[in-house]
Amino acid sequence: MRKSENLSFVLKDIQKLEFEDRPIPELQDPNDVLVRVQFTGICGSDVHYWKCGKIGPFKVEQPMILGHESSGTVERVGSNVMTLKVGDRVAMEPGEPCRRCDMCKIGKYNLCPAMAFAATPPYDGTLTKYYRLPEDLCYRLPDSMSLEEGALVEPLSVAVHLVRQAAVSPGKSIVIYGAGPVGLLCCAVAKAFGAKKIIAVDIQPARLEVAGQFEATSTFLPDTNSAAENAARLQMENKLGTGADIVIDASGVEASINSGIHVLRPGGTYVQGGMGRDEVNFPITTACTKELNIKGSFRYSSGDYKLAVQLIATQQVKARDLITDVVRFEDAERAFQQAKAGKGIKVLIEGPKE
Repeated sequence: MRKSENLSFVLKDIQKLEFEDRPIPELQDPNDVLVRVQFTGICGSDVHYWKCGKIGPFKVEQPMILGHESSGTVERVGSNVMTLKVGDRVAMEPGEPCRRCDMCKIGKYNLCPAMAFAATPPYDGTLTKYYRLPEDLCYRLPDSMSLEEGALVEPLSVAVHLVRQAAVSPGKSIVIYGAGPVGLLCCAVAKAFGAKKIIAVDIQPARLEVAGQFEATSTFLPDTNSAAENAARLQMENKLGTGADIVIDASGVEASINSGIHVLRPGGTYVQGGMGRDEVNFPITTACTKELNIKGSFRYSSGDYKLAVQLIATQQVKARDLITDVVRFEDAERAFQQAKAGKGIKVLIEGPKE
């Protein structure tokens, strides 16, 4: 592959990926930094845009660089940058809010209506040689953390936000639906927050095996019975009494959502993080008669990235254990094929060498 100024991996059309040389980003503000991207994880949303061209209201209408789970080294700094210097290794928070709206002002910048989020149309992502970000969205990695681990800070921040939304505290029981990367990381964060029982649920035995070896205290494989019957069996097998304190759904699957509502104790907390169909059937009578606390969770907000870095640095979350392959930038499409086929847990793509 020829030497390029800013080699990028671009989604040209549905299921059409190409390498393209893009201009090196300019610093737009004295507080900006230019990062040379070193590692990028493949997320389900990247694969979905590649396969379908849209997620909900976000539709790819022009060529778009994919990727948003990245780490890198600082290549250039703006004149006002005080906390970073050239050569620093950083985890990159890939969403730039407006900082002026009501949501931003109260710390919920993930809900900013003007959010410019990497690899969400129309904004380019981080599968590129160089990427520009404001200084405060680049988190310097401690010496104990590798750049590979730095690329996992983004999905871990999603898990941190989910667990914080659920208000997990010592002694709580929690059921987590979906044992993909975010669900597995939710297990680890819940353990770090003191949860006593952490039950991972998935329909893939291989993923449940990983969950059991990671941080879940037990696992559950649903059968073809109804959501309520599966919930009752889960409850009985795990000695949950009147039900679990907390449910997090990281799958977006209707059957899991229904089972999660049924498995909760009265007054329990349900948090939805997985995104599936826009609309699902929902056991609203059960939710009402139990007086459940039902919340959504979207990306991450104030403090989540910082905490994610600390959890990895202190080895409270052994994120490295979830990396199943690292491929060269030139083989990026192979990483997408692996992710599409459900092979492995987290595949990383190295940044361009030239």
